[in-house]
Amino acid sequence: MDLVKKIRTIPTEPGVYLYKNAEGEVIYVGKAKNLRSRVSSYFHEGRWEDAKTGSLVREAVDVDYIVVANNKEALALENNLIKQRKPRFNILLRDDKTYPYVKLTLGERWPRVFVTRRLRKDGSAYYGPYFPANLAYRIVDLIHRNFLIPSCKVDLTRFHPRPCLQYYIKRCLGPCVQNLTTPDAYQEAVRDVKLFLEGRPTDLSRSLHERMERAADAEEYERAARYRDLISTVEQLQERQRIAAAEGDDADVFGYHYENGMLAVNLFHMRAGRVVDRREFFWEDLPEFAEEESSDRKEDGAQNDESSAVEFHPGEFFSALLKQLYIGQPYVPRNLYVPVDFEDREELEDLLSEQGAEKNSRTAQVHILVPQRGDKRSLIDLAGTNAKQSYDQRFRVLKPNARAIQEELQEVLTLPELPKRIECFDISHIQGAETVASMVVWEDGKMKKSDYRKFIIRTVDGVDDFASMREVVARRYNRVQSENKAMPSLVLIDGGLGQLHAAAEALESLEIINQPLAAIAKREEILYVYGQEKDPIALDHHSPVLHLIQQIRDEAHRFAVTFHRKRRQMRDRSTELLEIPGVGASTTRRLLEHFGSLQAVKQADAAALSAVVTRVQAEAISSYFRK
Repeated sequence: MDLVKKIRTIPTEPGVYLYKNAEGEVIYVGKAKNLRSRVSSYFHEGRWEDAKTGSLVREAVDVDYIVVANNKEALALENNLIKQRKPRFNILLRDDKTYPYVKLTLGERWPRVFVTRRLRKDGSAYYGPYFPANLAYRIVDLIHRNFLIPSCKVDLTRFHPRPCLQYYIKRCLGPCVQNLTTPDAYQEAVRDVKLFLEGRPTDLSRSLHERMERAADAEEYERAARYRDLISTVEQLQERQRIAAAEGDDADVFGYHYENGMLAVNLFHMRAGRVVDRREFFWEDLPEFAEEESSDRKEDGAQNDESSAVEFHPGEFFSALLKQLYIGQPYVPRNLYVPVDFEDREELEDLLSEQGAEKNSRTAQVHILVPQRGDKRSLIDLAGTNAKQSYDQRFRVLKPNARAIQEELQEVLTLPELPKRIECFDISHIQGAETVASMVVWEDGKMKKSDYRKFIIRTVDGVDDFASMREVVARRYNRVQSENKAMPSLVLIDGGLGQLHAAAEALESLEIINQPLAAIAKREEILYVYGQEKDPIALDHHSPVLHLIQQIRDEAHRFAVTFHRKRRQMRDRSTELLEIPGVGASTTRRLLEHFGSLQAVKQADAAALSAVVTRVQAEAISSYFRK
């Protein structure tokens, strides 16, 4: 059916529409209170003159639609479809970074706590998000110290011969070894953690008091003392939360800077009346089309610049950004302060308020406000000033300082501490011949060549990069353990999931757990963090963190290839000498070490050769090369 004819059959109810190109790809997703009216508006003669709309209409050959009950449902569906399909003409939130949550794996026999940035329907309980990001790590550390629930990646579906260090320093109940704990004791600790993370300190404190008294009555004084310490910790945290709650409401504040077709946005997270963290977003390839050019926006002063291929409409942008940031999230602050108004602001307010009420079982009214004066406007202006600085740093190529890169690396890879030392491994061979490995070291902002190491693979025959990686990682950290040296902040692997898991197996064989481990895939430049493989990290190609990881990876590759080339040259040189009767491997090595190269050996006469080998060997070598 002709596209224009198909549009005439579209219903007049609210819904979502999807424009497709000739290949059947969805190129734009929009929502409307009246589907037929909105879709047909793209083909009005006046809008064809707009370069942005014209680009979309010229490429679109088909349109699909989904009817929903009301406009709020349309908002939610539009957001989901944009995230799934990533249409070229929609404004997309490309920043993959989200704030961390604490995950309690209730679906496991022995539940554990982790810091994660991804929410999944896997039977686990998620708590957060936490601002700043290191707060989640501090909470998990507090759980380890007080409730003894681990975060390790050890396989807890089976028992192991002995526990790890965490058990001996009293940060784990030891579910990995039979009879160190009981299911009842472990489940009691899990229930306490759940009450703690749910923010129910009164219930937790009451339960701990009862258990402390029972332990004291049974003359189990050591156990009673542990409950007493837990009660003290919980009550201190409860007092801090009470003070913070009295200081102010939660809010997110947005500011932006747009210039030369590129955009920087800053988001300030205010919790309890204080700015606790800042987040940056960047766009350098905004879509040529901005959705829903409404008459309201034109009356507010927006103008069409037909001489420009791309025109930035802040209202449309913030409408799209807020939907992608907050729809479907477990927590949305009470107030969102944005610099400009947009068409569906009130509908989005209602949707986020209902979403909050469903998740928290209470009324959680969300307000999207556009302050024009006063302290709140000053906050937006401050966010805008910071966005200008972010713009300069990203697009005017101002190099961030080393500390800032380390902090960003810690956040991206969810490292427990600021990375001070990174050890990176690479494997090099040609069709399995002369397989070698390299390890390079980055420490305190620069490469530390004195700590570089070369490895000749000994136990692997043929081409097996996984087995080679397993061998070299095991050899390296077996030596680190024997010399009582500290483990690096991060072990980085040049390769994909196979190499990552091989390195993890090597560390597990040495009973090294909770060691930060990541890999960078060569072609896609995607980062895989061990324990979070299902959520690969795709950094912006301008990211200083990606540049640092690439620099370390490339140095490991260069060092491995150089060593491999040298080994191959030595092999090729020795091959020719070994063909001479009476010349063996040790004689070949002495000749090459003395003369420095095969060419020098060829040019030496019998008298010169006699300084290294016997007279008979010298004459045989000289005669061989003369022929």
